Amino acid sequence: MSGQGGIHDRAVTHIGFFDSGVGGLSVMRHALHRVDGRPLLYVADSAYAPYGARDAQQIIDRSCRISRFLIEQGAGAIVVACNTATAVAVDALRAEFAVPVIGMEPGLKPAARMTESGQVAVLATRGTLHSDRYARLLSDHGDEIVVHERICHDWIEAVEQGDLDSPRTCDLVNAALQPLHAAGVDTYVLGCTHYPFLLPVIRSIVGDQVHLVDPGPAVVAQLRRRLGISASTDTESPVRLFSSGNPATLAALAGALVNLEAPCEPLPL
Repeated sequence: MSGQGGIHDRAVTHIGFFDSGVGGLSVMRHALHRVDGRPLLYVADSAYAPYGARDAQQIIDRSCRISRFLIEQGAGAIVVACNTATAVAVDALRAEFAVPVIGMEPGLKPAARMTESGQVAVLATRGTLHSDRYARLLSDHGDEIVVHERICHDWIEAVEQGDLDSPRTCDLVNAALQPLHAAGVDTYVLGCTHYPFLLPVIRSIVGDQVHLVDPGPAVVAQLRRRLGISASTDTESPVRLFSSGNPATLAALAGALVNLEAPCEPLPL
């Protein structure tokens, strides 16, 4: 998780989230009842997914255009609910826009504290693992542990298809995790926002004794701090969805993945 300092903004009305696809819904779901009812806006940039396969300038351009769109729709804070977009574009977003910008980062710091075997696996995209931000994170927190890195691109495709537990998906997850499990990894960092949707399959392979680090709750906790929301609240936030791909597909996946029924509109970008 990464933030922008300690500025509290109590005037924020809407909160914008974006990702290259549906992965960011795994982050937004933690905000649905925790931001005092502020309306949530979510953009799935599905026509340009996956970001991990695009060059840095393309990711920066899309991230800036989407953030500008969300601000025009009333967003007073932006959550970059995508590890790749955070790694590549969050600094540009913070330089460009005055609103708070909350980003993602692989939870290597808490993983280094949790591990007992000293063996940690970071599961992420190529764009995240090859970024300067990840290199700094690894330098700061990876010295005293063994860090195994796995690019799990096929997992993203499975989630985007709503295929969470088919034999094919189970085989994909098993192929990535079995060698890590055999090497003694006891802490797995979910370095892509799509991966939390595969938690049941992951658990079925690595068991209940290992640690799985999902940064989503910590990102929403940081968002609450930035907005000055300290009291607990059960008020549900209304949601509007936008897709640069097929809006009907996003609406269906939002229902299937997070039990969310919300209007979905084309993203005019």
